[in-house]
Amino acid sequence: MDYQKENILAICYDFDRTLSPFEMQAQGYIQQINENVDDFWNLATKLAIDNQMDPNLSYMYLMLYGAKGKFQVKKEKLKEFGSKVRLFKGVETWFDRINDFGRKHNVTIEHYIISSGLKEMIEGTKIAKEFKAIYANSFLYDKNGVAVWPAQNINFTNKTQFLFRISKGTLNVNDNDVNRYYPKESIRIPFENIVYIGDSQTDIPCMKLATSLNGHAIGVYDPVIQNKERVHELIRDHRIKYFAKADYSEGSELETLLFKIINYTQTSFELKSEFHKNLAESLL
Repeated sequence: MDYQKENILAICYDFDRTLSPFEMQAQGYIQQINENVDDFWNLATKLAIDNQMDPNLSYMYLMLYGAKGKFQVKKEKLKEFGSKVRLFKGVETWFDRINDFGRKHNVTIEHYIISSGLKEMIEGTKIAKEFKAIYANSFLYDKNGVAVWPAQNINFTNKTQFLFRISKGTLNVNDNDVNRYYPKESIRIPFENIVYIGDSQTDIPCMKLATSLNGHAIGVYDPVIQNKERVHELIRDHRIKYFAKADYSEGSELETLLFKIINYTQTSFELKSEFHKNLAESLL
C-alpha cells in the first residue's frame, strides 16, 4: 500500500498580528473613512452584541457604511489598501527560505492563509503570491464592481473547515467533498503535516484541532511589545505546542522552530515508508 505519495508540509497562517503587527483595516482604510481606529472597533463590537451579529459581518457592514459618499469600495481599491499593509520583520523573505530548506530535506512546503481579515486586502500585499490558497472574508460586488454584501465570512469557528480542506485537497470553498469520508491512504496531507501559526482567541479552534490531531500549533507574539501572557495561556491550556516572537527573519527562533518541524516531518516520513516496506514484505 502506498501510504503517502508525497511528503507535503502545509503551513497555515492567520494574518493580522501574525504576519502583520496590526489589523489590516486599521492601516489606512479606517482612517480614510474618517474614523478613529478604536472607535471603529468599539462600534463594530457594540453593533454585533446589540444585534446578535457575527463580529466579522459587523465590521464589514461598517466598512461599507463608512465609505458612503467618500469613495466606492471596489476590489482594486481594497487591494490598494492591502499594498500598504506592514509586515513583521523578515516576512517578505521567509517563504523562500522555508521553501528552500524544505526542498533540501525532500519536504514540499505549501503556504495557506486562514484569516478573519479581508481576502481582497491580503491579495494586495507583497506576499500574496506565496500562498496556495487564501481563505478570508470577502465581499460580493455588483455589476459595476462595487462591494454590496459579504460573500465569505471566515469566523473563528468555521476557520477549522479549511484545515480539513487542506488535508483532503478539497480547496474550493464550494466543494462539498470536504464532508466526505476519506480513507487514510487518500488523505493528501495528514494532520501531523499541518502547521498552524496564529496569535489570538480567534485562532484557538484551529490551534486545538491541529494539536489534537498530532499537528503543530504555534502561538506568536509581537516582538516589540513582548507580551507573552496570551501565548503562555495558550500553551498551558494545550492549545499550542510552541510559541515564538513574530520575527520571521533569518536565524530567528521562529525560523529555527520551523526547520526542526521540517526535519521531523522528513524523519517521520522515512520511518513510515520503512514500516510499510517491511509490512509489504511480510505479506508476500
